[in-house]
Amino acid sequence: MEKLEATSELQSRLSSLSVSSFSGIASKNCNSNPLDRLQSTDLSRTVAYPDNQTKMDDNSNTKGLQQPTEDGEAPSEPAAGSDTQESNTNEKSSLPGEKKALPPLAPATTWTSLSLKELKAKLRQEKDSVVTVYRGDIMTVHVPTVPDAKRVCWEFATDGYDIGFGVYFDWSPVTSRAITVHISESSDDEDEDDELEAGPVVPGDVEKGSKTVANSNLGEILPVYRQDSHLAVQGGSHDFPGEGTYHLKFDNSYSLWRNKTLYYRVYYSA
Repeated sequence: MEKLEATSELQSRLSSLSVSSFSGIASKNCNSNPLDRLQSTDLSRTVAYPDNQTKMDDNSNTKGLQQPTEDGEAPSEPAAGSDTQESNTNEKSSLPGEKKALPPLAPATTWTSLSLKELKAKLRQEKDSVVTVYRGDIMTVHVPTVPDAKRVCWEFATDGYDIGFGVYFDWSPVTSRAITVHISESSDDEDEDDELEAGPVVPGDVEKGSKTVANSNLGEILPVYRQDSHLAVQGGSHDFPGEGTYHLKFDNSYSLWRNKTLYYRVYYSA
């Protein structure tokens, strides 16, 4: 009871005091810089003075512009120049050295005929229409497009055995209107001469259709396949897709022992 009475007496005395009774304390707390109230209460840290407080305000304003995520971290800002890097990457994807896509080529029209004797007898009368394609060789006939015609036509036959045949079109500008013949000992030699690029098919595989003849301007019309030209005349035609040069390939690279006697003719049609 005595303790309770002492406590109530102390409370009554404190209630009777005014703020003026604590003038020193009140002056220090109310008249000092309000920013001091934001200082850390950790006594192990050095107290920051008011003149340094401006920097803290600037940092606080900057952080206030970033909304914290659920993890309590502010979202990271994109690095400066990132847009420029993306645009540079896109520009690199279309650098001048890239291989351009060639225009599409329509398929060739082909046919066969049993008039072997008639064709051979007729071609024996014509110059350079009967040739020997030696074992391991490829004979390529270069036929440029001409303004007076609309398509190229071909017919050929062989004695005793088949031969590989394919048609390609070179989009390079025509520099000569003469029909020329090129002989290569193997598909590898021809790749070097024409600056060819290796394709997905094994070089010289006429069973699956050789696609090794494909330089930057060469489009495929008819892949090289073995044709039964010893049993029937093999013929075909193709409409000019534009200016360029046809490559008619007679492929005997798969033969290790046999040379092939080839009867052929190439002509234009309007």
